[in-house]
Parts: sequence; C-alpha cells; structure tokens
Amino acid sequence: MTPRFHFISGLPRSGSTLLAGILRQNPRFHAGMSSPVASMLSSMLNQFSAGSEFGPVITQDQRKRVLRGLFDSYYADQADKDIIFDTNRLWCAKLPTLIDMFPQAKVIACVRNVAWVMDSIERLYRSNPYENTKLYNDDAERNTVYSRVETLAQRNRLVGFPWAALKEAYYSEHAGSLLLVEYDLLAETPEKVMRLVYEFLGEPWFDHDFDNIEYDAPEFDQALGLAGLHKVRPKVAIKNRKTVLPPDLFNQYSSLSFWNEDTASAANVIRVTAPAEAKS
Repeated sequence: MTPRFHFISGLPRSGSTLLAGILRQNPRFHAGMSSPVASMLSSMLNQFSAGSEFGPVITQDQRKRVLRGLFDSYYADQADKDIIFDTNRLWCAKLPTLIDMFPQAKVIACVRNVAWVMDSIERLYRSNPYENTKLYNDDAERNTVYSRVETLAQRNRLVGFPWAALKEAYYSEHAGSLLLVEYDLLAETPEKVMRLVYEFLGEPWFDHDFDNIEYDAPEFDQALGLAGLHKVRPKVAIKNRKTVLPPDLFNQYSSLSFWNEDTASAANVIRVTAPAEAKS
C-alpha cells in the first residue's frame, strides 16, 4: 500500500520539530525535521519551466509524474508507514502544487507570536558566542540585535519568507486544507491540541507519551553553526521567560499574528484563546 502524504510547515521556532517528534511516536506515521524534498521539487520545476532547454518537450502529465515520483523515491524506505509527514517551510508557498498532486493532503502550519520567534533565535545565537552562524551573511547583518532581527524579517530570509508564505496560504483558495497550530497551546495542552490535529487529519487517536518525546539533529545544527536548533525537550511543557529583545523590537513584531485577526479565511486555526476547539 502506498503511504499517504501530509505536510508540516509554518514559522521557524514554532513547534514543527516538536510536532514531528510527537507524531513519530505513532507507529503508523513517519515524521521528521525539514527534509530536502521541497527544495528538490523547486529545482526540478526550474528545469521544466519556460526558458529551460527541455521545458518545451516535457508535457504537464510528465512533469506531474516526475515530481510525484520524487516523493515515492525519497521515502521508499518508509513504505511500511500509512502516512508520511514531510516538513518544510516552503510548502505553504507551494499549496497549488501539493493539492494538485495530493488532493487529500493536509498541511499543518506551526505558528507563534513573531516576537517570540525572534526572541528564540536570538537566544540560540547568544548561546553560541564563539560561532558566526550561517543565518547571517556578514558582520553588517550580525552586528547588533537590531540588524539580526531586521535581517531575519526580510521576505527571503529565515522568518520573513515563511511568514509571507503562510499568509499567502491562509488567504488562498486552498486554505481549507490548512491547520494552524499555536506553539504555546501545543506546549501547554498537548493532548487537547493533538486530538484536534488527529480530527483534522481524519485519523484514529493514538495515545502519545508527552513526557518522553525524542528528537535531535546535532549534525545538522552544527553545520548551520547554531547548536540546539532542533533539540526537543523530553517533556512537553510551556516554559515561561522574559524576552531578551529590547521593548521596541518586541512590540514591533508582536503585531504580526494575522491568524488571530477576525478576517475571512477558510483555514482552520487552533488558537490560544480557544483551547477546546479548532476555529475556522
């Protein structure tokens, strides 16, 4: 039996690795940190498109089969699973492609107050003081907390791109296939949130152990120069703390949680303000 595909996307430092760590406890599921499949798909699409040497001779059906085969080939060693969750922040910008290839696919987008996303990345940066992480290209970008946050917020960088992609997906014609999960709510009431996730997916409930979550990717994090980026604490719990951002920066980015606004969208949202149910 061919596995079904669902997708994890959303903002960085917002629980996608935690969510994958929880889901992978279910023996029917495969989930992990960000995979290269989305980048591979984009690269292959470039070879098919206008301006490429072979674009004119590759039909639409051939393009779809080749791209669909990418998923089957990459996850061939997970063929015993019923469902595969592929994680990448690019997926929110690729909803038309995903829904055309996998009409029943769902996308779970992990979200968080953007100020706390910036705070989390800044904390990781400061905890590695003898490393110039690859998040920043030069000293001008990494000089101060202001330049670092401004760099991350650019539309083609670590926070700005997935935020813009998520907003596109949230207001798109495919928004009904999207579920937004607030990190704080997942950390505070994991079972309630996960039951809503299972309901969204249409899957039978599995009893997860929220006190023993296992996930870490030290080799990947070391290559990026940001140790601890994908390390998940064993016990799912909220951790209260004061921000390390200056007040003006924190206030500036706190206003970007568009999913909490009362605007028209078919997307499903599990909000902090409504922990008992998923709101559309």
